[in-house]
Amino acid sequence: MRVKVVCVGGGPAGLYLSILLKLQDPSHDITVHERNPEGSTYGWGVTYWRGLLDKLHERDPVSAQAIADHSVNWNEGVARVRDLTTRHGGDEGFGIGRHRLLELLAARARSLGVRLEYESEIDAAGPTGGADLVVAGDGVHSALRTRHAAHFGTELRPGRNHYIWLGTTKVFDAFTFAFVETDHGWIWAYGYGFGPDRSTVVIECAPETFTGLGLDRADEAEGLALLEKLFADTLDGHALIGRAPADGSSSWLNFRTLTNRTWYRDNLVLLGDAAHTTHYSIGAGTTLALEDAIALADALREHPQLPRALAQYERERKQALLPLQSAARYSAQWYESLPRYIQLPPEQMFALLGQRHSPLLPYVPPQLYYRLDRAAGRLEALRRFKRWLGPKLARTVQARNLSSGRQPEEVPERRG
Repeated sequence: MRVKVVCVGGGPAGLYLSILLKLQDPSHDITVHERNPEGSTYGWGVTYWRGLLDKLHERDPVSAQAIADHSVNWNEGVARVRDLTTRHGGDEGFGIGRHRLLELLAARARSLGVRLEYESEIDAAGPTGGADLVVAGDGVHSALRTRHAAHFGTELRPGRNHYIWLGTTKVFDAFTFAFVETDHGWIWAYGYGFGPDRSTVVIECAPETFTGLGLDRADEAEGLALLEKLFADTLDGHALIGRAPADGSSSWLNFRTLTNRTWYRDNLVLLGDAAHTTHYSIGAGTTLALEDAIALADALREHPQLPRALAQYERERKQALLPLQSAARYSAQWYESLPRYIQLPPEQMFALLGQRHSPLLPYVPPQLYYRLDRAAGRLEALRRFKRWLGPKLARTVQARNLSSGRQPEEVPERRG
């Protein structure tokens, strides 16, 4: 059955949904509206993992192959703490420039007959041309969602730490973590390549470090110069590249976790960051957005009745997100509690960095957890006990916090 779809927001989720719907039925009338000019985008590189690439190949081998051809990959992680460095093998990861990803998806969508309207803003009261389905893929600040925030049950919870998203001409050959101690506390960076001559660098620190270093008062040029000095060893003398806001201000942010009680209203449905966000430290934002598009396209194919399709989409994606949202929450908490782990021997610290998604880790002394984790790797019975105890403890603590009115993010730090 031919349907008319209006997608507001030309990010990866909206573009990929339009591709999948056109592949299902070329007669579908699909328009993607993007408020920014074509070719202008924020961000540097995005990460994804082999599992996502396999899913993309199943749905559309053409766009999947194009994405793979323009990605860089790594299978190691590097951690630098002061002047010590440790390197470990890991899962195969990929990086691609956000600009290139959007370019590839836009080209594929156009080739299938999708209309792409750039510099076209559909606000909360804007016309949608009698569409059968309106997709709000317009990000965390979604105007369409905000208009009906009470219905959607939208909640935004700000994180404690400050972060900034930068580029660099330094090309990292592994996913790199770098921790630098200053007179005002620790500051750290995540670095990964996304092209032959560029990498992404995300830098994060606690509020007291942010103000102590004067980053709250520095303009972008001053801030970049200071960060280049702090991370000179990691960058090998390469420059950091900012977004250069028009007013010259800095681009530091506090990550905000967005949730919605429901994801659809009549013929309006939320997609990607308009529906949910997960902390950047688990590197899943783009993956989850594309998986949303896959699930929504599948639901629309399976159920001609729109309410049933949207209900299935919401149910499936909420369920799939639960473990990832938990992992993201504990990952953010690990960094917010960095002094608890940073003094460990590098091998132990890096091992616990890899375990930062664990709901058990915040409640066990770090060195004891490290020993338990090493033992669990050798003893199946202990491994099963660890898998059972972690979620049970997390649920108990969450229930206690809810009964006392505290948010999960407010669990006090426990030192080992």
